[in-house]
Amino acid sequence: MNFTPTEDQLAVQRTAHEFAQNEVLPKAAEIDREHRHPAELVKRMAELGFLGIAVPDQYGGAGLDNVSYALAMEEISRACASTGVIMSVNNSLVCDPIYRFGTEQQKQEWLAPLASGKLLGCFALSEPEAGSDAAAQKTVAEKQSDGSWVINGTKNWITNGPVADACVLFTMNDKSLGHKGITAFILPMKTKGVRTGPPDDKLGIRGSKSSQIYLDEVRLPADAVLGEVGGGFRVAMSTLDGGRIGIAAQALGIARAALEDALAYAQQRRTMGKPIIQHQAISFKLADMATEIDAARLLIHRAAWLKDNKLPYGKEAAMAKLFASDVANRAAREAIQIFGGNGYVTEFPVERHFRDAKITEIYEGTSEIQRLVIAGYLAKGG
Repeated sequence: MNFTPTEDQLAVQRTAHEFAQNEVLPKAAEIDREHRHPAELVKRMAELGFLGIAVPDQYGGAGLDNVSYALAMEEISRACASTGVIMSVNNSLVCDPIYRFGTEQQKQEWLAPLASGKLLGCFALSEPEAGSDAAAQKTVAEKQSDGSWVINGTKNWITNGPVADACVLFTMNDKSLGHKGITAFILPMKTKGVRTGPPDDKLGIRGSKSSQIYLDEVRLPADAVLGEVGGGFRVAMSTLDGGRIGIAAQALGIARAALEDALAYAQQRRTMGKPIIQHQAISFKLADMATEIDAARLLIHRAAWLKDNKLPYGKEAAMAKLFASDVANRAAREAIQIFGGNGYVTEFPVERHFRDAKITEIYEGTSEIQRLVIAGYLAKGG
């Protein structure tokens, strides 16, 4: 396994870095403060090919790989975690399952505009009583005599929900079959009977709009099924395996932001006649942060490389997400400590990193679920 980026991957990283530094970072504090969906940045990401990085160009994507995706996610999330997760959802949770499970008609109708950024997608699996227990779906899809489906239910915490054009939706079509009774659909968000609740008022990633989605007698045609009837759980779990690479890269970007901001501050702030970086208590914190960030990056790139090479990567993606999210939270906490009182006020960015980091331990599988996934592979000898 060679971790030296290719020229194409380096080009993606450079483009993402320039975009993040010049266009995203100057707006990050305002986006957070105003809870504002950064529509202009989403449009720019579409122009740069960042909303369908690993989708073949025949379907509107950039035709690159998952290592490139991880590199771009890190750069953009380093500048603004809210912008990063909008990109992650569209790539990992919407384009990826439609590319892997969709029919040719679905790819032409939905994947091409989603990957090119003409449309924005969301992924609706979680419910008020179905978070980590994804098989406990209560949203019901009932098949009609003409082959169409009628869907009723509620989805929770749906990232991009209030601003999405299309949704990868999971429903229970046969409760007696348990997880084998779950079916996935591609749902146009303007379908009659679809309604979104008010945007969630969140601790962090406040520029990323999320909400409940209400489905009241929503009728979808037979060709809206994604994959096979009863195959929705497989679609969901395999999609989340890939999604964890994106969220791990988001966590890495947040951790890097915490380190870089803390390092710059420690070189300028003086106590006892010298910059605080010259105090061992501070320098050791920075050294630990840098070491853990590098380790997280290697785990992420390994998982992305395995996916690109069509090798099993579920355990490795779970490890990457588990470790990177832990690193992000620890780095953000230590950054506040290095800033001292200044770290606790909104004038400085580290309090935002602290708030943004927490969600990476929760969505697309909590840290506890990641440990269950990893332990499951170990129990099977994997």
